[in-house]
Amino acid sequence: MKKSRFTEHQIVNIPNEPEAGVPINELARQYGFGRSTFYKWKSKYGGMQVSELKRLRELEAESRRLKQMYADLSLQHQALKEIVEKKL
Repeated sequence: MKKSRFTEHQIVNIPNEPEAGVPINELARQYGFGRSTFYKWKSKYGGMQVSELKRLRELEAESRRLKQMYADLSLQHQALKEIVEKKL
């Protein structure tokens, strides 16, 4: 997975800066990201704290791991099912 060049603290706090009167274009130029990135962060992380963001990332990693485990087990089950059908 690609590592972000922004810290979790920045990702949580940047979407809140326009409320203090900083224009979005100024933020984009200052931090070096696009407007679409700002709106994506705002919709996903708006109102979050840094600890909540860390927990979210942990849960997403666990979800990816569990989906991979399910896919592996599903393939094994399918292969075993085919073997049993051939024997009958």
